[in-house]
Amino acid sequence: MTHHGRQVPDHLLIRITQRNDPVSAVSEDDARRRSLAYPKLMWGAPVFGYAEEVAGRWRILSLSGDQPQGSRDGLGSHFRRLLSETPETAGHATRRREYREAIRLLDWEVVDDLTVHGRRYRIIRAQPFIRMGPDGPEPPRPTDPDPYPPGKTRGVRSQEEGFVIDPTASTGLSDGLLRIEMVPAFYKAGIVPDDVRADSRRALATHPNVVLLPVGFTIGEYVHGSWQPRSFSTYPTPQAARDSAAFRFSDIVPHEDASLEEIRAAYTRALEEFEAPRTDEFEIRGVRCRVTRVERFVRVGPDGPEGPRASDWDPEPPPELHCQQLREQGLLPDPD
Repeated sequence: MTHHGRQVPDHLLIRITQRNDPVSAVSEDDARRRSLAYPKLMWGAPVFGYAEEVAGRWRILSLSGDQPQGSRDGLGSHFRRLLSETPETAGHATRRREYREAIRLLDWEVVDDLTVHGRRYRIIRAQPFIRMGPDGPEPPRPTDPDPYPPGKTRGVRSQEEGFVIDPTASTGLSDGLLRIEMVPAFYKAGIVPDDVRADSRRALATHPNVVLLPVGFTIGEYVHGSWQPRSFSTYPTPQAARDSAAFRFSDIVPHEDASLEEIRAAYTRALEEFEAPRTDEFEIRGVRCRVTRVERFVRVGPDGPEGPRASDWDPEPPPELHCQQLREQGLLPDPD
């Protein structure tokens, strides 16, 4: 593709392709109808994960953290697993050494981009949002896959795991228009602190394109006249959200002064009696709930996906540094 006689860089491409198969036609019609019924887009708090670069494209390994440090810790665990799977032979000595060095680095320092054994890894940032209409948040669409029966979604893999962030991949009309809408989007004045808004505006220049991620689902609840998240977790299918988010520990505690034995008994009884909802609208203890569709995008630039911003909430230090700080404060004993 060219632009003013020049080749458009990959990271700026939005390639819209008209698809004529019946499934795509129905999906596009669903998207059009929902954009009219739920016209307002509401952003949530950013989520974080880690990705690796493979053949010039970034592949998501995990995307579930509410702060960058949790994802750095997750990447450290990823290297620990790779180290445990690498044979202790002379031919693998260099790889094992690099894994150990990466683990130590992540245990002690704030690192968002590193290369290990010739492969780049990065902490990434994604922006979730939902659609709102006069009747509340958007529920699942008829075309959203929901293949598992109630109670059978435990262990279902997240759709983000293994997803390749490729701005050049072709997209349908509705997703293409959504990407175009999100490209110039940033926080407006008065909604967030000034530094958060400044970072969001700066990202338009450093990471000027967006890639949509697989859709997820959560549960919203109607409390005191407004909708709010019942869970901040996102699940890969509508039924996974019903199974997981509908059963909340706080709902089964008999009272705030309950003993451990009472809590255990209530929990066991609740597990035996629990039946996961089968519909998108249901009640839990008299509270109206709805399975809610969650969309996400990641901003991309010439060097790949966006990492954490300076203004992102990131209160925890790396684990070993944190332990050292606690020892210095007398809150943790010295190791033997």
